[in-house]
Amino acid sequence: MDMSRIDRICESIRKRVPFVPDVLVILGSGLGSMAEQVEDKIIIKYDEIDDFLVSTVEGHAGQFVFGTYKGKKVAMMQGRFHYYEGYSMKEVTLPVYAMRRLGVMNMIVTNSCGGVNTDLQPGDLMLIEDHLNFTGNNPLMGRNFDEFGPRFPDMSKVYDRGLMSIAEKIARDENISLKKGVYAIYTGPSYETPAEIRAYRILGADAIGMSTVPEAIVANHGGMRVLGVSCITNMAAGILDQPLNHEEVIEVSARVKDSFTTLISRVIEEM
Repeated sequence: MDMSRIDRICESIRKRVPFVPDVLVILGSGLGSMAEQVEDKIIIKYDEIDDFLVSTVEGHAGQFVFGTYKGKKVAMMQGRFHYYEGYSMKEVTLPVYAMRRLGVMNMIVTNSCGGVNTDLQPGDLMLIEDHLNFTGNNPLMGRNFDEFGPRFPDMSKVYDRGLMSIAEKIARDENISLKKGVYAIYTGPSYETPAEIRAYRILGADAIGMSTVPEAIVANHGGMRVLGVSCITNMAAGILDQPLNHEEVIEVSARVKDSFTTLISRVIEEM
């Protein structure tokens, strides 16, 4: 992937979107309906964008929704890309590169994931305060895009403390239970083994999933403010001695959709 590809994608979007969004919102499982509340919608299917990608995950609409939401100009992604789909890490993060190239300076990234810390329960929301990358890969590998940031970017504060404070205040105001923790990424698509989960807990993971970290790395590299929020949809392998399945992820995501939507909506409004 090179800058010319990113620029072609940006040009394709600019032809249809006459503004620079204030925030990119990557909607995880169960949150796709948030985009239905966007006003003055401009919907662009991923396969309508020159040189873009197509989401292969069931239940993902596979489109950008641009417009106004809670008084802010937004770009919402209904459907994201994952390393396990066979894309390179650079390709997984192509939407973030494109939005940053367009001038977007804020990103809210959400996901559904498994609980590793036994203090978490299915249905909990977790503010991501740091992450662990267990993929063995990094989206910044290869030639550095100097237009975005330095070859060796600092990663000590990937998740913006100001946005985290706003989210915590909103959670208190709305009586939403919001935990904090470390999110770990694993490649997938198979779920982790119980032995792996025990190891990840020892290494400091509170929750584990198959997304978010690549996007956060690239956004941080580009100087964007990042807020990450996870929905704990199941306990990770070996904790409850029961098999894991994607249907449980969908069911729990739907159950907590209202509180999750309220939290993200008000963050957008107040950021």
